[in-house]
Amino acid sequence: MNFKLPLIAAFVAALSLTACGSGGSGSNAPVAASPASLVKTDTVVGTGAEATATSTVNVRYTGWLYDDKVAGFKGRQFDSSNGGVVEFPLTGVVPGFAQGIAGMKVGGKRTILIPGALGYPNGNPGAGIAPGAGLVFDVELVAVR
Repeated sequence: MNFKLPLIAAFVAALSLTACGSGGSGSNAPVAASPASLVKTDTVVGTGAEATATSTVNVRYTGWLYDDKVAGFKGRQFDSSNGGVVEFPLTGVVPGFAQGIAGMKVGGKRTILIPGALGYPNGNPGAGIAPGAGLVFDVELVAVR
């Protein structure tokens, strides 16, 4: 009987410490989901000119936050060309996007899963992207120069 009060106190103390988290980061923010590696899946294989790491490309695209709990891993949409064509040099985008497009041929469509380290490892608050969050892009390659 004398052990009940100390046992209950120890249980409450342990429960309180568990609720505090690990204490290392000072943040209770959830860890962003991310694929383990870059994954490129062609849905349509193009037949035109091939994009290289130094190409300037014209693409249509939509980007989502990676979410391993939903179909296609497409969580919240954070960016899109809205059906229009956007031109940019592959040397000016996040590494995973550039690596994902390199090797595509004009007319091709590809889904790219980008791990956080190849996206925005420090986050992109303006786009609502947490540090280390994985990204998913559907891309159609329209032109290469």
